[in-house]
Amino acid sequence: MTATLIWILVVLVAIGLYLSWTAGRLDRLHARIDAARAALDAQLLRRASVAQELATSHVLDPAASIVLYEAAHAARQAEEEQREVAESELSQALRAVFADVQQLEVVREAPGGEEAARELTAAVRRVPMARRFHNDAVGAVRRLREHRKVRWFRLAGHAPFPMAFEMDDEPPSALAALADRAA
Repeated sequence: MTATLIWILVVLVAIGLYLSWTAGRLDRLHARIDAARAALDAQLLRRASVAQELATSHVLDPAASIVLYEAAHAARQAEEEQREVAESELSQALRAVFADVQQLEVVREAPGGEEAARELTAAVRRVPMARRFHNDAVGAVRRLREHRKVRWFRLAGHAPFPMAFEMDDEPPSALAALADRAA
C-alpha cells in the first residue's frame, strides 16, 4: 500500500515538474515575443524617421517628397490596429519614389546624400529581418499553446494569444540593388 502511494506521489511530482517546466518555457517564449516586437517597432520607427527626414531634405522632387512624407508620418502616428496598413503604405511609397535608380542617384549626389541613402537602405533591409524574427517567435508560442496540456492546465495564464505582424515589406528595387552592391 505505501509503495503504491509513493509511486503515485513520484508520478504526480514528475507531472508537476513537467508542467512547471512547460509553463516556464511558455513564459520565456512570451518574453522573446516582447523583445522581438520591441526590435521590430524600433526598426519600423527608424525606417519611417529616415524616410521622413529624406522627404524634408529638399533633395527629392516635390511630389515624391509629399508622398514619402505623408506615408512616413502616417506610419509613425498610426494606432496599433492600423499599424500594419500604415507600414505597408510606407513600403509602397518607398517603392514608388525609388522605383527608378535615377531618383536614388539624385539623392546620393546631394550633400550628405550618400549617407542618407546608406541609412535608408539599412533601415529598409532590417525591417523584413525584424519582422521575420517576431513572426518566428509568434509561431513558436502558437505551436506550444496549441498543445492540450497547455490548454487543459491553462499554462498560458491570461496572456493574450500572440498575433503575427503582417505587412508589405518588399524593398524598392533601387535600394535593394544598392544593398547588394554594398554587401
